[in-house]
Amino acid sequence: MKCIEIRDGRLVLAERPVPKLKAGEVLVKVHAAGVNRPDILQRKGLYPPPKGASDIPGLEIAGVIIKGAGKGKKVMALVTGGGYAEYCAVPAKQCLPLPKNMDFITAAGIPETYFTVWTNLFDRGQIKKGETLLIHGGASGIGTTAIQIARAFGAKVVVTAGTDKKCRVCKKLGAAHAINYKEKDFVAETLRVTKNAGVDVVLDMVGGDYLPRNLQLLKAGGRHVSIAMQHGRVAELDIFQVMSKRLILTGSTLRPRSVADKAAIAKALHKAVWPLLGRGKAGPVIDRVFPLAAAQDAHDYLDAGEHVGKLILKVI
Repeated sequence: MKCIEIRDGRLVLAERPVPKLKAGEVLVKVHAAGVNRPDILQRKGLYPPPKGASDIPGLEIAGVIIKGAGKGKKVMALVTGGGYAEYCAVPAKQCLPLPKNMDFITAAGIPETYFTVWTNLFDRGQIKKGETLLIHGGASGIGTTAIQIARAFGAKVVVTAGTDKKCRVCKKLGAAHAINYKEKDFVAETLRVTKNAGVDVVLDMVGGDYLPRNLQLLKAGGRHVSIAMQHGRVAELDIFQVMSKRLILTGSTLRPRSVADKAAIAKALHKAVWPLLGRGKAGPVIDRVFPLAAAQDAHDYLDAGEHVGKLILKVI
């Protein structure tokens, strides 16, 4: 099969044997694969795959099961690696059916962000109807997903983004307020638009110096959910602020979690979110589609930070 390998920090087209299946897995003929920031970190040697996972990058795919349970079914799947390839071995319980009339390109932009947003906003962040959520990176794949899902379940959404164009996209998706963090202080502006009330939950992919600033915005009983560390993994914070406002600081990584954990998330998504996808009430924002052989170009574009939503590799 054709696949993408990492060589000296670059992505190159290569050939490898079709992967062999382990117990509980199915073989998917991949039509499209999503591109995500963890893939870039892996390419740079900063995010190695878990033990036993494929070293081929790619955490989400869409295609057709050609071997194993459900043979012939169109599916999308979250994977621990191996997505940038013509064939991918996937735990059957991490596969989800394509909603009616959804194409493979669209489906490939769903698993990584939807699994991440669901488990962090609803399991970790416990977001509820009527609460206010602050999302950093609102125009990213995670951000555009979080806006739609949070709004669908009755939350009010405030986002930050790096350009006025990205802010407009976020508002079109349902954000009540979008703050250009390059032009305005997001702490002061969030307090202004919430009439000094602050927010109930922060979904943060920045980390570092953003953490203490985020805590200023949380209401009593607020929840801070960390999902990435673009500004670094170390932060200094006021512990008394955590104590006095009874704050919860939490977060998670998805890739190393067990098949059972991911299967539980898949089941919850299928029940709560798949009806929204089927009715067109939610879905990935696709920025660009690249051929598999141009995977390095996709990474360069993602690294430049000009994208809105998801980048996809077209395999077939």
